[in-house]
Amino acid sequence: MRMNVSAQHGEVDLPPLSARSVVLSLLLGTHPPEMAAKDLVRGVEPFGVGGSTVRAALSRMVAAGDLRRTDGVYRLSDRLLERQRRQDDAVHPDTRAWDGEWEMAVVTATGRGPAERAALRGRLSALRLAELREGVWLRPANLGRPWPGDLGGALQHFAARPDSPAPDLVAGLWPLDAWARTAGALLSRVERSQRPADRFTVLAAVVRHLLADPVLPAGLLPADWPGPALRTAYGHYRQELVATASGAGA
Repeated sequence: MRMNVSAQHGEVDLPPLSARSVVLSLLLGTHPPEMAAKDLVRGVEPFGVGGSTVRAALSRMVAAGDLRRTDGVYRLSDRLLERQRRQDDAVHPDTRAWDGEWEMAVVTATGRGPAERAALRGRLSALRLAELREGVWLRPANLGRPWPGDLGGALQHFAARPDSPAPDLVAGLWPLDAWARTAGALLSRVERSQRPADRFTVLAAVVRHLLADPVLPAGLLPADWPGPALRTAYGHYRQELVATASGAGA
C-alpha cells in the first residue's frame, strides 16, 4: 500500500521572501482579488520590499500571465483564481456528516504520457484523495465539494463501503503523524515570529501545509489534531495582512 507523504519528521520549509510572493498573498487574501498599483506598493512596505522592486515584479507577473492589469488595477489571472479557491477551501473546507461511505476513483484511461499521468495525480491529490494502489484512489465521503465533470474520460468515480476497518485504511493512506508534527512546528514558529517578514514567511508555509490536510472525519483523526488550530492561525493572519494593506492604501 502506498503512503502519500506531504511532510516528514516535522520539517518546515520556509522559502525566502520575494516581492512576487508578497503581492500574490495580498491578492489571494483579498475578495475580489484586485488592488491598485499604489496600494500594492504601500501594502508590501512593512515587509521591507521597495516600490521599484514591487513595480518590476508586477510587470513580470503580467508578462507571465499571473496577473491582469486594467487602468492601474491588478487582478489575479483565471489560473490564480483557481488557486485562491483552493486556498479558501483549505482554510474553510466544506464538510458534511460522515456515514461510513467512501469515495473511490479508478483510473481507466490508458496510453497516457508521463505529463498526463502526473497532471491526473495532481488533480486527484487536490481533491484530497489518496492512492491505495496504482490507479485506485480513496477517501471518506465527508466533503461537500462537487466532483469535476471533466475527469469522466480518465476514470470512473464510485461510492464504496470497504470491508477493511476505516482506521486501518486511513493509517495506510495518509501519514497523519508526520502532518501533525509539521503543523505543530509551524504553530510554534507562528508564536515566535514577530517581524512582519518572518510572520509572512511562516504563514505562507502554513497555508501550503493546509492544502495537504486530508480533511478527514473527526472520528478518524488522532487526538489533539492540529488542523483547526492551524486554520485559525492562518485565518487571523490573513485578516491582519489584508487590513494592513487596506490601511496602507487609505
